[in-house]
Amino acid sequence: MKILARIALLLAIVAVSTTSLRAGNGQGTETEQAKSDAPKSVTPEVQTAAWAVKWWQPRHDQKLADLKKMEQVDLLMVGDSITQGWEGRGKNVWAEYYVPRNAFNIGFSGDRTENVLWRLQHDAVKGISPKLAVVMIGTNNTGHRQDPAEETAAGIKAIIAELQKQLPKTKILLLAIFPRGAKTDDPLRKLNAEINEIIADFADDQKVYFLDINSEFLDDDGTLPRSVMPDLLHPQEAGYATWAKAMDPTIAKLMGE
Repeated sequence: MKILARIALLLAIVAVSTTSLRAGNGQGTETEQAKSDAPKSVTPEVQTAAWAVKWWQPRHDQKLADLKKMEQVDLLMVGDSITQGWEGRGKNVWAEYYVPRNAFNIGFSGDRTENVLWRLQHDAVKGISPKLAVVMIGTNNTGHRQDPAEETAAGIKAIIAELQKQLPKTKILLLAIFPRGAKTDDPLRKLNAEINEIIADFADDQKVYFLDINSEFLDDDGTLPRSVMPDLLHPQEAGYATWAKAMDPTIAKLMGE
């Protein structure tokens, strides 16, 4: 309960900052203080990684153009490189499971929670009303900065709130962040597990649902095989097939199929 209260406080700080900025009411000092108190995970920001800046904004712009061409979007995928990978290693699985469902992918490699927030606030879901949005984000908060679990969870909570604001009719399926690292004692694996323990409580089973399929990727002793994720982070094609199969009953139910 203390962790959830801390998350609520972090989001309240961000709300104060955002409200003051929009109001333009001369409270610059208070706004800057609120911004400085807010962790990076909940402060919308463009991707600034040197390896990503050349393609990140063009990809965002292209996704906006692609979205306008979509006659209908029933299923939305939101996330980072693991989600973007449906366009690469997972493209054949995507064609089988998600093209028939009028799915649209807004996964961006390297994204942390704050980058997803920025994209959502800059028209990433404008003009659509999917039946379901699948969200998995946070492993880059873990890997890039090793953010405390509660701060990453607060960023995820902010993404859910933004989606609910912009897509009020859309159900949200929040996935546990996938395992990373070979063994259960890997520090980043343990940090992701801490985040998952927090975000599981975000589900209300009415508009927001939580699904943990991580055991599907692991051996009985908890080892993450390189045959599933060669770099111990990103699935290969068989990993995407495992993901789709494990998630499919829940997606079918939530989409009313």
